[in-house]
Amino acid sequence: MSQAIGKTALAYARVWHHVDVKDRILGRVATGIATTLMGKHKPIYDPASDCGDYVVVTNARHVHLTGRKEKQKLYRHHSGHPGGLKEIPLERMRRTRPEETIRRAVSGMLPKNRLRDGRLKRLLIFPDEEHPYAQNIVRRYDLEVETPAQ
Repeated sequence: MSQAIGKTALAYARVWHHVDVKDRILGRVATGIATTLMGKHKPIYDPASDCGDYVVVTNARHVHLTGRKEKQKLYRHHSGHPGGLKEIPLERMRRTRPEETIRRAVSGMLPKNRLRDGRLKRLLIFPDEEHPYAQNIVRRYDLEVETPAQ
């Protein structure tokens, strides 16, 4: 008799993770979040199946960046019309929509395929400490906080 769980519903059960990004570096946190959303931390990981977990991120307003990214980084998108290029500096994006900086960083680290949108829907980002998913959280990743280099 085999003891392996295999590709059953129990193996694909989605766990809720909580990440507190206060005083943590954006790129390092985003790689861990992307890995969890893809399901690479599970033994049943398959690149062609969506077996990742939910991730709840809090304190998005207080994430740190290294170097001069705060002043120099630009987020660009195009409307498709002539002259439709829009550029938003990171500094303004963090003031108006702080959760969008984390979403874009994680989105850039996920594979560019059909599973990407579904994985990003499981990423729930909140600018402050409060969130409505406290009873769902199974694992917390805010216990080992790395301090940024000043």
